[in-house]
Amino acid sequence: MKKSAFKLIIILTLSAFCFQFQACKDDQKTVKPVVVEFKKEGELILKTANDSIIKNLDIEIADDEYQTQTGLMYRDSMGQNQAMLFVFPEEDYHAFYMKNTKFSLDIIYIDADNNIVSFQKNAQPYSETSLPSNVPAKYVLEINGGLADQWGLKVGDKIEYTRN
Repeated sequence: MKKSAFKLIIILTLSAFCFQFQACKDDQKTVKPVVVEFKKEGELILKTANDSIIKNLDIEIADDEYQTQTGLMYRDSMGQNQAMLFVFPEEDYHAFYMKNTKFSLDIIYIDADNNIVSFQKNAQPYSETSLPSNVPAKYVLEINGGLADQWGLKVGDKIEYTRN
């Protein structure tokens, strides 16, 4: 009787294991992609060197290490009147790349006096090519690719921004 009870316990244990394994296999969860939404954290005005307003933008602000490293990665798009402003603690040479960025960007480098000092236009999605500032910058503004030319932005134009 002990052998048959032992066999019964083994069979029940194996059956429970198989049932649980099959249930887990059938219950596999689908992983949904993370969607990162634009979060308006301020407003920015692009101006000519003569203070004429070129464009008003809603901005998301990247001002810590995680935000500046991630930027617009993993996003599907950005609105035409939206931008990301990177704020660095000090003016320095900066370089960006497009790793994990799904859409083209114009990268605008801005000095501590809020003047545009250089551009990297139409940066290609997913490219890991370094896109340097060429001169020291304290701020970097990312807008959709092609808009810098469409809006007629030039070195010497400037920005003003406020946080919400």
